[in-house]
Amino acid sequence: MMLADPSKKYRRMYQRVDLPDRQWPNNEITKAPIWMSTDLRDGNQAIFEPMDIDQKFKMFQMLVKIGFKHIEIGFPSASQVDFDFTRKLIEENHIPDDVYIEVLVQARDHLIERTFESLVGAKRAIVHIYNANSPTFRQKVLNVDANGSKALAVNAAKKIKEIAAQYPETEWVFQYSPECFSATELEVAKDVCDAVTEIWEASADNKVILNLPATVEVSTPNVYADQIEWMHRNLARRDGVIISVHCHNDRGCGIAASELAIMAGADRVEGCVFGNGERTGNVDVAAIALNMYTQGVAPELDFSNINEVIAIIEECTGLPVHPRHPYAGDLVFTAFSGSHQDAIKKGFEFQKNEEIWDMPYLPIDPKDLGRDYDAVIRVNSQSGKGGIAYLLESHYNVVLPRRLQIEFSQIVQQHTDSNGTEISATEIWNLFQDTYVNAKQQHYTAKNYRLSDVNGTQAIELEVDIDGEIQQLRGEGNGPISAFLNALQLPIDVLNYEERSISSGANAKALTLIEIQVKGTGKSAFGAGIHDNTVTSSIEAILASTNRLIEQGVLSTDQVAAAAV
Repeated sequence: MMLADPSKKYRRMYQRVDLPDRQWPNNEITKAPIWMSTDLRDGNQAIFEPMDIDQKFKMFQMLVKIGFKHIEIGFPSASQVDFDFTRKLIEENHIPDDVYIEVLVQARDHLIERTFESLVGAKRAIVHIYNANSPTFRQKVLNVDANGSKALAVNAAKKIKEIAAQYPETEWVFQYSPECFSATELEVAKDVCDAVTEIWEASADNKVILNLPATVEVSTPNVYADQIEWMHRNLARRDGVIISVHCHNDRGCGIAASELAIMAGADRVEGCVFGNGERTGNVDVAAIALNMYTQGVAPELDFSNINEVIAIIEECTGLPVHPRHPYAGDLVFTAFSGSHQDAIKKGFEFQKNEEIWDMPYLPIDPKDLGRDYDAVIRVNSQSGKGGIAYLLESHYNVVLPRRLQIEFSQIVQQHTDSNGTEISATEIWNLFQDTYVNAKQQHYTAKNYRLSDVNGTQAIELEVDIDGEIQQLRGEGNGPISAFLNALQLPIDVLNYEERSISSGANAKALTLIEIQVKGTGKSAFGAGIHDNTVTSSIEAILASTNRLIEQGVLSTDQVAAAAV
């Protein structure tokens, strides 16, 4: 049961930062950080069934393709699979020359030795050691004071330096993480970090990575930004240090914390492509990168085929990407709301001639991520005419008159209400044809027609079938349509007439949309015809609208028969 007064059980787990002249709120992200993928380590250790070597290799190849230059491949001192995978990458020469593989190891001598065994022959490698320095860990896990925790880090740093010197053929980069940094006193974190960088002789020509993790997210993102800026200002050998951040998402703020940390002085971001990782996950690297992209900043990671990335990650981890996941989810570029659909449809009309992307409800062009516009508009019972019109236009080149949009949207809504599901573009098109095109087959159908020109006047002769009875009709007019209307001799007027091509090439078909009104009633109906002959499509559209008027009871078959006689 939740407490009425949680302060009796919970307390602030971080040190407040006295930084009245903080600079990060005024900064902007203007370039990409160094990215480090920990999908194969932190991500892998957090799934039900850790990846086998084949899965890890497939994931590694994908990470390289995306553009990661730092890839944490595992924990070879703790896992035989990780050890063997490391050897596979090195011995089979799968690591590009510009990529650093990274391995994690606890600050213990025998584990460090085993880690270096896994890396023999590597061209480039980052060795990453860590130990906890926070009060909770010092008191309850390690049973040491701050100096004791520092001694563990110092001893490990010396051991790494010593062993690395035995393998001069490898370009070594050293990384240290004061685990649970965000819950550690800043003075304690600085002291241990400075001690480690002194041992490793960090300099502008010998960069050392200091990773300052929110191992467990314990504060609001602004506090973490203050902590990073304080370290950025106060660390010794700053010109020899790459400040890295490794945020988890326990409070749901991992992305915000990482972005503010970059503004506060961080040089590097660690995380998983879609935020996999322990508990609530690591920070979502793809989201941060694409956030930059939508602000005009090159992220230096390529998600041009995001569907392929999703497929590989889901296959290798066994975890689905949520349909609402930023940028990657199946529904993130989708609008169901009628007002949203209408705005998007109008936005696309303007966007055709615009260089800068500026669209309602779409912060990024889906095509930049390898997605098309098929899923942008999804129609269900909450949708409006704008979405339906957009799908017909984008998929079938069918542009509906405004009043037809309104009428047809009600028909679609009735369909979705009765079925309780969304409706696809194909289903919408089929429903449109059933309603407006196939009506030509009811009551009143044309069998054959012949056109002729008599001294500049169009004449038409045709057979019509009126509920099974064949009648011969003839009419004249200034064109085929007026001739056909005169042949019908019905009390009708044409209110709207539109014709357009709905396909291209030799097999192009004409779509005719027509609205016919019964004189003296104010009642009208739309009909449509589709045919490779424009005259035929027009005749079919008139018959379809006439039959719909009969179905509505505005015209009767008796009127039609009398006119035919």
